[in-house]
Parts: sequence; structure tokens; C-alpha cells
Amino acid sequence: MAHRVHDHQRRLPGAQTTVLTLPPSSQTKDLRPRLTALDSLLCGAFAGAVAKTVIAPLDRTKIIFQVSSQRFSAKEAFRVIYCTYVKDGLLSLWRGNSATMVRVMPYAAIQFCSHEQYKKLLGGYYGFQGKALPPFPRFLAGSLAGLTAAMLTYPLDMVRARMAVTAKEMYSNIMHVFLRISQEEGVKTLYRGFTPTMLGVIPYAGITFFTYETLKKLHAEKTKRSQPYPYERLAFGACAGLIGQSASYPLDVVRRRMQTAGVMGSSYPTILGTMRDIVAQEGIRRGLYKGLSMNWLKGPVAVGISFTTFDITHSFLLKLHQMGFFIH
Repeated sequence: MAHRVHDHQRRLPGAQTTVLTLPPSSQTKDLRPRLTALDSLLCGAFAGAVAKTVIAPLDRTKIIFQVSSQRFSAKEAFRVIYCTYVKDGLLSLWRGNSATMVRVMPYAAIQFCSHEQYKKLLGGYYGFQGKALPPFPRFLAGSLAGLTAAMLTYPLDMVRARMAVTAKEMYSNIMHVFLRISQEEGVKTLYRGFTPTMLGVIPYAGITFFTYETLKKLHAEKTKRSQPYPYERLAFGACAGLIGQSASYPLDVVRRRMQTAGVMGSSYPTILGTMRDIVAQEGIRRGLYKGLSMNWLKGPVAVGISFTTFDITHSFLLKLHQMGFFIH
């Protein structure tokens, strides 16, 4: 009889609820490994270094045309590349790339890492934590990431532009550029062109990240695959780079003119004044959009490689975390 009473008590609904219900914390706790901000920084630095090294000769040639009154054409661009190679050797095509690496690795690291953080922050604010953001927050996350990276690394961009348009005799290395500019032109010169850079990076970074994230989202919805293949990432990044750089290109030309004014024998104190001078001397298309076709070649390649490298490296590190190689 006692056995039957005990068995009946075990079958009561209240008893079942008491035994089977788990604490809320146990139900909601996410045990999946997550990448840290340091992981994102490393992935971003590597992605930026790979992308910029691949397109360095084209980037240097574009800057040379941007800061001069020489008319741009594909034929002239390749003539400059060839003459540089004949005169100074193959490695001269990568002149200034060391400064580019010093700048682009922290820039890309900060940009990609801060983009991940801004996505989490905005996702929590708008109620889309762990999901794809709506269009405006998606654009905002990219713009904020670009602004953060540009503000923290701007002097390095200035140095890189100076090295790209000058001969070895003028600046022997990165520190030499910093010292000469500081001594001869003042420390404030290291921030010349800062405002057009900030104005340009808002549409550029915003549109670039927005386009890439949107294409990945649409791809996932259509194919039911959570991750695109590497060649698809390259295509998405290329589209993102093409649209983003085309939208912000005139401000990029203005920035380069202001950065290199001290060595090119010209003076560009303000954004509007620089634009006005460029348009008056060279016209809108040939001045403010000089070298854009070169950017259409190198920009999509660079952005495509950068985004693809970041995503692949990010996924690789996540797998290592899942396998227990890293403990935080």
C-alpha cells in the first residue's frame, strides 16, 4: 500500500514539474565559443595587409595622378608603372607599402573589430541581437567603424601619401617622414586633410559594409546556406567596394591634394577651396574623378580580398576555439 501511495505521488503533475523544470539560467545559457575583440583585431589586421599588398602598385599610381595636374588615362597609368619599374626596379612599385602596412594593419584591425562591436551594440539597442540588422543600423555600424579607424590612424595615412609621391632621397623611411613634417611644417600638418577624410569615410565605410552585409543576407535567404563560398564573398566585396568608393571618390582626391600640398608646390587650406581650385583648373570629371577608373580596378579587388580574408580567418579562429585550442 505504501508502495502504491509513493508511486502515485511520483505521477502527480506538481512532482513532475518540480523534478523536470530547469532553472532559467540553464535554459538560456549559450555555451558556444565566441571570438573576442582581440581575435577580430588579428583577423582585421591580416585581411588589410593581404589586400593592400596585392594592389599596392595600382594604389601608388592612383595617388601620383590624384596629386598632379597630369591627365589620367589607362595608357598613362601603365606608362607610369612601366617607367617606375625601368628606372627604380620592381620593388619601387611597392614604395610606401611599408607605411601602408603600418597604417592599414591597425586601421583594418580597428575597423573590422569595431564593426563587430557596433553590430552587437546596435543589435541590442534595436532588438536584433544575433540577427542581421535592419538597413539603417547596418549602414550606421559601417560608418561608425570607418570613423573610429580613420580617427585613430590618420597621421599614418598622411605619411603614406607623402612617401607615395616623393623620391627616396626626400624621405628615407617612415620615421624620417614624421620628423621632417613635424620640424619643417609643424605637427598640425600630420592632420592636414583630416576633415575631408572624416566626411568621405562616412559614406564609403557605411555603403561598403552595408552592401557586403546585405548581399550576404540576401544570399543566405535565397540559398539557405549560412556562409557563402569564398568566390561569392569576393564578388560581394567587389560590389561593395565599387559602390562605396564611387560614392566618396571626390573627397578622396581632395584629401590627397591637401595631404601632399607641402611637397607638390601648392596650397590647399580648405575643402571647398581645394575643390574649387581643382574644378577651375581641371574640370569636374577630369579633376574630382581623376583616377576613378583605376579605383574601379583596384578598389573592388582590395575590398573583395579584405572582406573574404577577414571572414575566412574569422571562421578559422572560431573552429580553433570550438576544438579547444584557445582558452579565455
